[in-house]
Amino acid sequence: MLRLTNLKLDLNHQPEELEQAILDKLSINADQLVSFNVFKRGYDARRKNTIILMYTIDVDTTINEQLLEKFVDDNNVKASPDTHYYFVGEAPKTLEQRPVVIGFGPCGLFIGLVLAQMGFKPIILERGKEVRERTKDTFGFWRKKVLNTESNVQFGEGGAGTFSDGKLYSQVKDPKHYSRKVLHEFVEAGAPEEILYVSKPHIGTFKLVTMIEKMRAKIIELGGEIRFSQRVDDILFEENEDKRKVVGVKLATGEVIHTEHVALAVGHSARDTFKMLNDKNVYMVAKPFSIGFRIEHEQSVIDDARFGKNAGHPILGSADYKLVHHCKNGRSVYSFCMCPGGTVVAAASEEGRLVTNGMSQYSRHERNANSAIVVGIDPKDFSYGSDSDETENVLAGVELQRRLEEFAYKLGGESYDAPVQLVGDFLAGRKSGEHGSVEPSYKPGVTYCDLSETLPPYAIEAIREALPAFEKKIKGFAMEHATLTAVETRTSSPIQITRDKETYQSLNVDGLYPAGEGAGYAGGILSAGIDGIKVAEAIALDILKRQ
Repeated sequence: MLRLTNLKLDLNHQPEELEQAILDKLSINADQLVSFNVFKRGYDARRKNTIILMYTIDVDTTINEQLLEKFVDDNNVKASPDTHYYFVGEAPKTLEQRPVVIGFGPCGLFIGLVLAQMGFKPIILERGKEVRERTKDTFGFWRKKVLNTESNVQFGEGGAGTFSDGKLYSQVKDPKHYSRKVLHEFVEAGAPEEILYVSKPHIGTFKLVTMIEKMRAKIIELGGEIRFSQRVDDILFEENEDKRKVVGVKLATGEVIHTEHVALAVGHSARDTFKMLNDKNVYMVAKPFSIGFRIEHEQSVIDDARFGKNAGHPILGSADYKLVHHCKNGRSVYSFCMCPGGTVVAAASEEGRLVTNGMSQYSRHERNANSAIVVGIDPKDFSYGSDSDETENVLAGVELQRRLEEFAYKLGGESYDAPVQLVGDFLAGRKSGEHGSVEPSYKPGVTYCDLSETLPPYAIEAIREALPAFEKKIKGFAMEHATLTAVETRTSSPIQITRDKETYQSLNVDGLYPAGEGAGYAGGILSAGIDGIKVAEAIALDILKRQ
């Protein structure tokens, strides 16, 4: 097979024009073309009224070898890489102990699935509920303001990605094409096949719920075991010369499960688990993350700014954006987790603390577009709002998150209503009283106020500088009636549970495999799934080595 890249056609091209473009590129006739399929389709919207589709095509011809020789100096014509997934091994017929996976978000899901597919029959422990019960609890919180701290946007089957836009793209390096394994498993579980070829695939919450259930059933069918409402309160170690090793886990119920392999895929909000690991001196470091607000515009404003006369085209769908601005005070402000045609949601997981996130369905048909507008911070910033210098505290980032979330909760009225301010008022430094053309989508509700005290002064200053700069890139971005909702604090994990680059095990605990977003090794559904595959392989290889 040949892979053709950077094949350009007009947005409104006819189907037969794609085949003709292939024939023209390779200078062959139709009889020499055996078959072709679209590997990737994106678009170039830099000239919004003349949008071009960009194709990557896998092509089979009767003269593949001759064409590779002919186009040897053309980087847009190469042999198609092998993107099939190959298991690293097969479990022995008898297992003395089964591997344990803590957490059943995207990372834990793929650790469990790949281990099960290789015959290792993992035990998966999830502190939250199965996805449909979790969905009831989460929507109940949004309607009635009653928070279940073990079943919410952060905790439960599917992880935080379940209540998001369901984005399935990432910028992580993927030389072994693990992303194709992730996408193919999702399609097999019911995701639309277009996620295999569109440049920015997404699924949406409701489709994710059904898919996760099917993948859970697959793990169980292959001999895996999944236990819900099973919080792990302790990981048991044994001293082994100069390094400890895992010997089991202890649940909140008091039950102990003996194992020598524990995958830690707890997500970025498992703050009690972080503390437990830190208390047991598992090696971890504080890492940078970002803080800010959610911004909302009418989706039509973003569509017009990005696509012009092509707004509403079915191939393009609802427009997204990606923005960054480097400020005079040395900070960087950027958009994050952009949700076209979506809603801002309450994402709290602790009582008396308020945090926001973005979510959208597959259709992306809601009235507003939203994204996080956040400022990058690092450990030297973590003592803000604290009575002591916390720069030496590994968990100082967690405590900063908590302080900001507590203040947002109080400012919103101590009822999980979110503090909100219009962009025009935020830039002018005055309190807002009511919404304009952009009605906030956040549920349970909102309180109009002045957001200038919800973040450190340098962050407020940076965002005030960035919004007009973003206006120059997207007309209407700094419009007076755009809405800011506080506070966004969980862009990524505030810690990294550092692991060995070769074995994927903790630097000071054998058998402990930090994984995914909570451990600081992923950011989003796809990268978390990819990391899960890597960790599953590492566990399998270690078990086989010991046989």
